[in-house]
Amino acid sequence: MIEMHDIWKTYADGTTALQGINVVIDRNEFVYVVGSSGAGKSTFMKLIYREEVPTKGQIFVNGFNIGKLKQRKIPYVRRNIGVIFQDYRLLPKLTAYENIAFAMEVIEAPRRLIKRRTMEVLDLVGLKHKAGSYPSQLSGGEQQRVAIARAIVNNPAVIVADEPTGNLDPETSWGIMKLLEEINFRGTTIVMATHNKEIVNTMRKRVIAIERGTIVRDQQRGDYGYEI
Repeated sequence: MIEMHDIWKTYADGTTALQGINVVIDRNEFVYVVGSSGAGKSTFMKLIYREEVPTKGQIFVNGFNIGKLKQRKIPYVRRNIGVIFQDYRLLPKLTAYENIAFAMEVIEAPRRLIKRRTMEVLDLVGLKHKAGSYPSQLSGGEQQRVAIARAIVNNPAVIVADEPTGNLDPETSWGIMKLLEEINFRGTTIVMATHNKEIVNTMRKRVIAIERGTIVRDQQRGDYGYEI
């Protein structure tokens, strides 16, 4: 599903964010990526959905060599990767329904399928009754649920979630995690960067710990491992 072979990433200012990363994430896994700020987590995540490309090494997602993709192939590959951000990134002038439907419109899905699938995922995230609401009319937790619905509407094989509970209160965070667990149970691979020690320690999924650009621990049913 996701393979990284001797991945290095050095930015233009000379900062090396990742060095010698080797990892394999299988289909239907739920993986936490943990580490202190500046450890390289965000770069690790961005490589998966091709926001960044490696300076050295190879990364494969769904069989595609991400680093060597031609520009015209990038949108096709990204259809199979849903991305969830800490700050939601909803379009403020579109309703919840329209924000989700937009993700299908850009791949030119049939109108009838867009309507059916958008309402399905709104129902899955518990927001069917808020379909006509704008982001400003939704709570933080509701906005994140819309963002999750948008990420899964095209049935991606992989979801990359970068601190999805970072702006949420504990109770709302647990609701989001239960939702992500349900999505994983339905067959989607989830890779989630987080600083939330309680969530990691309670849910006991695979944990990849990154420090100073290297993987220092890769543990099945792992815990957070150190104090924040």
